[in-house]
Amino acid sequence: MKILKFGGTSVGSVENLTRVKDILVSDQENKIVVCSAMSGVTDHLVRLTENIRFNDTDAITRSLHRLENKHSDVIDALVEDQETKNILKNKLSLIITEMFEVSSKAYSEVVNSQIITYGETLLTTIFSGYLNSLGISNVLLDAKEFMYVDAVENPNIKKVQKKLEKVLDNNIQSPIYITQGFVCRDIEGEISHLKRGGSDYTATIIGSALSASEIQIWTDIDGLHNNDPRYVDETQPISHLTYNEAAELAYFGAKILHPQTISPVVDKDIPVLLKNTFDPKALGTLISNKTHKKGLKAISAKDGITAIKIKSNRMLMAHGYLRRIFEVFDNFQTSIDMITTSEIAISLTIDNTVNLDKIVKEIEGYAEVTVEQDHSIICIVGESVINDKNSYRLFEILNYIPVRMVSYGGSNNNISILVDTKDKIPTLRFLNEKLFQVQEEVIV
Repeated sequence: MKILKFGGTSVGSVENLTRVKDILVSDQENKIVVCSAMSGVTDHLVRLTENIRFNDTDAITRSLHRLENKHSDVIDALVEDQETKNILKNKLSLIITEMFEVSSKAYSEVVNSQIITYGETLLTTIFSGYLNSLGISNVLLDAKEFMYVDAVENPNIKKVQKKLEKVLDNNIQSPIYITQGFVCRDIEGEISHLKRGGSDYTATIIGSALSASEIQIWTDIDGLHNNDPRYVDETQPISHLTYNEAAELAYFGAKILHPQTISPVVDKDIPVLLKNTFDPKALGTLISNKTHKKGLKAISAKDGITAIKIKSNRMLMAHGYLRRIFEVFDNFQTSIDMITTSEIAISLTIDNTVNLDKIVKEIEGYAEVTVEQDHSIICIVGESVINDKNSYRLFEILNYIPVRMVSYGGSNNNISILVDTKDKIPTLRFLNEKLFQVQEEVIV
């Protein structure tokens, strides 16, 4: 069994849905297909939740009618058989009616999750019906029946496995199963979600639960590149990555992967293949436990970083000082990304500022706190990258860009620097030239 995930761009138009159909029929192995919502739909639904929050009934009605019209137009353009069109439009109408009912409830986090996960339901309902109209046998599965992950950060794979196997046993056997990404249930059984980009995570959770032979993640780019192609010219796809390399890159900003995508498959040793929906013959990137090449592989950037400097002369070298600081962040459920220390100060970074004011207030009781926002972590990744003979070149950045922090040696596979976000793009371009283009010139 393979797991294939298609992102919002891959299913974002009638033309693209036909591309996905062609990819599915080109591979005869049994598969579960995980689909995102059409591109732009989840953003539309997030705005709808704001209308619900403020009880703007007129805006809610307009929003849902636009959503229905958008998907109705897709049915008209995608499906030729009139009977199938009628069936799908009736199903669409029922889903929209459900959404009206949910939208009439008082706003809550559960209502929010219910609404923003409808995009995947709409798309998979239409796509499954489209395949059936072409005689391509498939079964539509409701992810809410088996994606009981309990906690997003640590999904209960065994629970998902047990429920998914039961769902599969209760349905007719099929070479293709279609289901929704992103949506899940929490430990209370309430509808929740895996955060934006979470359909990747859905695919690897399902893949781990079923011990899949392979997981394919189809996007609009031919694999993970060695730098961000949105900002840097002449980037190159990477043919192979280890689980550790891919996890580091995803966590530190590589947009092609949800940050937690890799974690469910590592122990099962299931390969993850990143492919391009618009160029299926491109090799893409294979992620596995095998190291094909050590040293520098790629650079990624993570925005929205806040730097916090904590200084206290009277706590100098005091036993338990670091523990006391860390406990504050732990108590407010705020993770730390980078940390450096000196004799009288600690500098660290966070990406979640929900409880920042409370954290600062508590620490100010015994230390001086300075907060700097709008920073970016630039992460240089590769197996044993600290031993790469060219890695020293990254420190030439100190001659051109103010670097706030450097993390070196915490991991053999990662060197990170912190810069002001306004300097992110120049930093990415500078490092691309020094670390990749110089290597190519030497090889030539």
